Formats: sequence, C-alpha cells, structure tokens
Amino acid sequence: MAFKIITVDERLKEQSGIKMIVLGGFGIGKTSLLKTLDEPTLCIDLEAGLLAVQDWHGATISVRTWPEARDLACLIGGPNPALRSDQAYSARHFESLQRENTIDFSEFQVIFIDSLTVASRLCFQWCKQQPEFVLDRTNKVDTRAAYGLLAAEMLGWLNQFQHIPDKDIIFVGLLEPRTDEFQRQTWHLQCEGTKTGLEIPGILDEVITMTADANGNRIFVCQTINPGGYPAKDRSGRLDINEPAHLGNLLKKIRRPLGKNLEQSECEGRAS
Repeated sequence: MAFKIITVDERLKEQSGIKMIVLGGFGIGKTSLLKTLDEPTLCIDLEAGLLAVQDWHGATISVRTWPEARDLACLIGGPNPALRSDQAYSARHFESLQRENTIDFSEFQVIFIDSLTVASRLCFQWCKQQPEFVLDRTNKVDTRAAYGLLAAEMLGWLNQFQHIPDKDIIFVGLLEPRTDEFQRQTWHLQCEGTKTGLEIPGILDEVITMTADANGNRIFVCQTINPGGYPAKDRSGRLDINEPAHLGNLLKKIRRPLGKNLEQSECEGRAS
C-alpha cells in the first residue's frame, strides 16, 4: 500500500467535520437546537419527539430498531475497509444497502442524531434478543454477555459516525444526576451500560452540556473544568467555559482560526 504525506497546508484547506454530543436534562431544549443550524441538516429521529420543532423545515429519517440505526450509519459513513465481509459496516454490508436505497446524503452538511440515549436502549433490546445469549435450561437472557455485545455495538456505531470526514455529526443525549454514598452529586449521560458513556470523551471532539445560568438563560458548558462539574470537553481550544446556546454559532466559532472573533471570520467567509 502506498502512503501519502498530508502537508500542513493541505490539512488546513480540508473541511473536516466536527463530532459533538450535546447533553442536557428533560425539557432544556436540546431538539430545538435544530432551529439554530444554518447548514443543510438531516435529523435522525429515534425518539419520535420532534413536536417541539414541527415548524423546522429540515429533512428527517425515523428510526425504530437497532438494525435500522446500524444500516443508516453504514449508508452515511460508507464502508470500513478494516472489517470482514460478514461484519456490520463492511464493504459487503454497504453494497447491499446501496442496492436498496437511493438517498443522496451528500447534500447534508450536518447529521443531527436525537438521541444517543434512545439509541442505547434500542441496541440493548436487540442484544437481549440474540439467540446465543438465551440460556437453554432457564430460557433467560445472559445479561452479562448482552451488556458486552451492547458495548461493542454502540462503540462500533459511534466510530462509524466519527470517521465521516466531511460532515458535522451532532448527537444529543439525556443528562442525569447521580448521588453517591457521601451525598456528592455528579452528572452522567443516561444510556444503557457504562462503557459507552466512559468512552465518549475519547471518541468525539466536543462534549457540551446544555443548562441554564442564574438568570434562567440557556447556555452551553464547554470546558472540562467548570463550576457545575458538568461533563464537557473542547478539543478545538476555541470555546470559553460558557457559550450562548446557539449550535450554529458554536460550530462557526470552533472552525474559525485562533485569534479571530466570529464577526471577522464571517466577513472573510463572505468576501471569499
């Protein structure tokens, strides 16, 4: 195999996609962030919860089962050459899906996935139905083995989206508080199993918590060290601890060159 060195100039010219998760509690307005996006956006709806954005004019695809979620990730992301032909996301899997689907995903810059919490539930339900995990004598599910498959499936799904080079992938997820035996409260992604939540900061570029400030205004918490102890990470180095809860502007700020404000970057973009 012939390798190619990518120079710094070539790398800077490439439009690499941003991979992000936005976490927030019930009713904070995570789905409503769709209205703040300027780029062509496809919403993958796993929650059947788009009532809050029924006047949003973007495109949606409804997903109700884990195989559907996995197939859609393969169609959008393309084949993974490192996988065997009998595995999900392989070239064989991708080619079989292409014969049945004619959707052109190239028109969408942003893939908005609502939500990772529900995706984990669909995945775990599917895992428990796999025949190899049903114990013969008791007819019960081997839950421990099912959780192992859940972790592998969810991480494979996330990595499939993470390796899409030219699209912004925005997951949303439910944030829940947990209290330990010393009455200390911490915040975590609500999802089946624990491995997915632990691995997300290493997979995605940005981990953002959506909450409200002292005046009741919605904000994004964007840095790991923050007063509320919320889950957050900014790989770009361009975000402040708190940012306005506007997803479109947040994506623009992540992309702008260091040392420039948002208005300067927008003016240069219009001039070019």
